[in-house]
Parts: sequence; structure tokens; C-alpha cells
Amino acid sequence: MSSDERNIRNVLSLVFEAGYQIDKDAFEFLREISEITDLNSLVKSIIEEINALPEKPLFITRRLLEEKARKSSLLKVGSQVATGKTGYQPYAKDIESDFKVISDPTDKIGASGSLEDCIEHFRDRFRKISKIIRNRMDARDAYNLLDALEAPENSKVKFICMITDKRETKRGIFFKVEDLETHATVFVLSENHSLYLKAQRLILDQVVCISAIRGRNNLFIAEDLILPDIPLKKPNKASVPVCAVLISDLHVGSKMFMEKEFRHFVIWLKGNVGSSNLRDLANRVKYLIIAGDLVDGVGVYPQQFEELEIKDLYQQYRLATEILGEIPEHIEIIIIPGNHDASRRALPQPAISKEYAEPLYDAGRAHLLGDPSVISLHGVTLLLSHGRSLDDVISVVPNMSFHDPDEAMKILLQCRHLAPIYGMRTLIASERTDHLVIEHVPDIFHAGHVHMMKYSSYRGVLVVNSGAWQGQTEYQKEMGHIPNPGIVPIVDLQTLQVMPIDFVSSF
Repeated sequence: MSSDERNIRNVLSLVFEAGYQIDKDAFEFLREISEITDLNSLVKSIIEEINALPEKPLFITRRLLEEKARKSSLLKVGSQVATGKTGYQPYAKDIESDFKVISDPTDKIGASGSLEDCIEHFRDRFRKISKIIRNRMDARDAYNLLDALEAPENSKVKFICMITDKRETKRGIFFKVEDLETHATVFVLSENHSLYLKAQRLILDQVVCISAIRGRNNLFIAEDLILPDIPLKKPNKASVPVCAVLISDLHVGSKMFMEKEFRHFVIWLKGNVGSSNLRDLANRVKYLIIAGDLVDGVGVYPQQFEELEIKDLYQQYRLATEILGEIPEHIEIIIIPGNHDASRRALPQPAISKEYAEPLYDAGRAHLLGDPSVISLHGVTLLLSHGRSLDDVISVVPNMSFHDPDEAMKILLQCRHLAPIYGMRTLIASERTDHLVIEHVPDIFHAGHVHMMKYSSYRGVLVVNSGAWQGQTEYQKEMGHIPNPGIVPIVDLQTLQVMPIDFVSSF
């Protein structure tokens, strides 16, 4: 039994011992405010008041509780209670859901792990990103690498290639590159400062277009580096002022899972707490998107068992289902897996396994998709990925930091790939089709994983890393990473404006 349930049971005993009863709406109200007020003091003060009345009521009603809670100082600072439940009707409840799945890898994956699959995986990546690059005005005249090698010495050439090796020296950066037919070496001179800085940000297995001078043998001297990137775009916007809540990394089952703060968040979604502006915002929430790591899992990393509050994966999903079940039914819940969830570790991931998360499936409250997935909400396109590869990008690209995950997400958009580097921390399955290529430019790119809520805009795309609901772990302490959990980005789909709410400091 949780501490909140014990508190409710204790106050019910106080009511019954005093000779009163409590109706259904009043009981529900006690549950809603159990984490933001001192129930014992509230109920005792009400009993004292009605004991002094000449005509005592039989029932303690919701209205009586609401009035007392509003007048008293028992509520925590920053918390307000919405009164008049019978008149409460959230705006989003009357708006018909407009949710479409554009792509989901769940039913399309099944790599055998063969060498042939691995080769075809990289060929598919090369073909897809080459097509993206050739749609650029400055790369339509690009050669293939074999034609570039046959060009006369000192002539200018342009070709599309994949980077297979990178070596920095005092004189510059050497890249080994290849395409589907042959390979070569590209040299970027350090004296060309702007190009050198651009070259430093290139990563292995990235597909790029290189404008160069043909050197001797198979050497090219780079003059420009053209990325696939995303074009500048005008984002799509919804015709109605509904909101999407973007969260990730609950880590239910961990000792550091911030259950109390998350339950405050759920109460807010019901429109029951907060200022009038915050309640108005809650009224417009139609979608809740969880970008992975719903639970902490079991055996994900060494010594994890010692950091688990719930040491059974089935029980973790059972608690997660119970908590999500408190979210108002008119809110659509979309969930993709993370590296802690019950899904294969390698990308792309299918949806969370029903074998381990059966309560989640049986509840029927959530749409369970794979990683990555692309969805549409009222015409606004969202690219959803947990963000596992951000570890790799941050570790190899200069000036990247876990405190600015949105900057690393922009690198992925520039690469047009969600996990460009093969063979680092991010496991990539050798699917014959590379499902991680960003073929369609989204309006919103949502990821998590690094436990740092940050958002910004890049070439018309809203880039959001949604932080976490887990306190600082021992591993994060060792790494010197200080997360900012419990801050929730709310996106108005009509304006794409982000309104973050801090459920740690404000409630």
C-alpha cells in the first residue's frame, strides 16, 4: 500500500469514527489532492467545524472539502484546486482525435544478422540519402566516385560518398570515403578554417557530397562539404488549439522514479490543480507522447538490481499501467520503446513486447509503436525516437554536451539519419532496409534518453528533448551529469509554441 493510500484510509477512519459518512465525489477529491495537501489536518478541521453546528450533516461532501481546502493554507505553495467538478468540461474532450501513424517499423523488421543483410543495410542507407542529397540545388550535378576518380588531375569534381574513416593531423583531416563501387581519400586543409571546422563535425558512416580538386592517385582536396540536411520549411499547424504533452524516461521501478511528482502531473492533466492559466492549458491537452523508457527494466546495466524499487519487469509495467490509467480518457497516449523497455536493444525497435507488458496492452489506453515512428496529429507531423544515438553524437562531435541535447538532435537532422555511427554504444540491427533514415522532414522531432529537457527550432522544425521523471542516478553522478527531471514541454499544435511546466518546483 502506498503512503497516499494509507493517508486516505486514515482520514476515512477519522470521518467514520466521528459519526459521519463521505460521498463518492468527496472520496475522489481526497484522492486527487492527497499528494498536495495534508489530508489529516484538512479533515480534522472540517469535523471540528461541523461538530459545532446545531444541525449536523450526515455526509461530508466534495463541496465542503473544496471550500475548506481553498480557504485554508493546507495546500502546498503553487497549488490550487479546481472547484465545481460537475461543471468541469475540458475543451480537448469535445475535439475529435486526429491521430495517424505514418510509419512504424514494428511489423517490418526481422534481421537475420547475416553479412549479406549488413551489406544491403548500408547500400540502402547510401541510396536513400544519396537521393536526398541530389534533391539539393547545389548537389544535382554530383558524380559517382568512380567518375570523379577518372577526372583529370587538378580538375574540379563533386561526388557523393560515405565516410568510413577519419584521421586528424596538424595539416588537416583525412577522410576515407566510398560509394557502391569504389573508395578514395579526401583531405581537408587546416588552413581553410571554416571548412576545417565543418569537417570536424562530420562523423563516421555519414553520407555527404564533397566538392573537391582531383589530386594524384585516389586523393581529393576538399573545397566544400555538402550535407543532406533538411530544407528550410514552413511547419504544418493544427486548425484547433489542442496541445500535445511530450515526455519520456519515467523509469518506473527505479528507486529514483519520481512517482509523487508524476502523480502531480496526472492530477494537473485532470484540470484539478494549478493557476487558472495552467488549468486552461490542461483543458487543451489531447495527446500524451512518451518517447521511451517507460520502465527501468531489469538487467539493463551492471549493479542495476541494487537501484530497483521493483525488481520484477512484469510488476514495473503493471504499476506503469495503473498510473497511466489515471490519465483522463479523452487524452490519447502514444508510447515508443527505449533501451530500458521490453523490446530488442538494437535499432530499429519494435513496439514494447506484449509478453512483458500485457497489462499495458489489456488496458487499451495506449497506442504502442516502434522506434522510430512518424505520426500525424491534426496534420502536424512528429518524428519520434528515444534518442539512444545521442550518446555517440555527443561523444564524437566537438562542442556537444549532455546539457544541450537539442544541439545533438540537430546533427541527426543534418545527417538525415537517427543513428549514423555504426559500432559504438548504439546497437543497430542489420535490417536490409535502413528504417533510421529521415526520409520525410517532420514538423516536430521528439526524443529523450539524456534526461535533460531542452527545446529549440532548426530550419522550421521544432526540436524537443523531453527530459525525464527519474532523479540523478549513481552513473550520472559519476559522469558529472546533472539532469533536470520533472519539467514537461507542452506543445500547442496550433502555434507550435512550447510551454514548459516544472512539476518539481511549481507544485
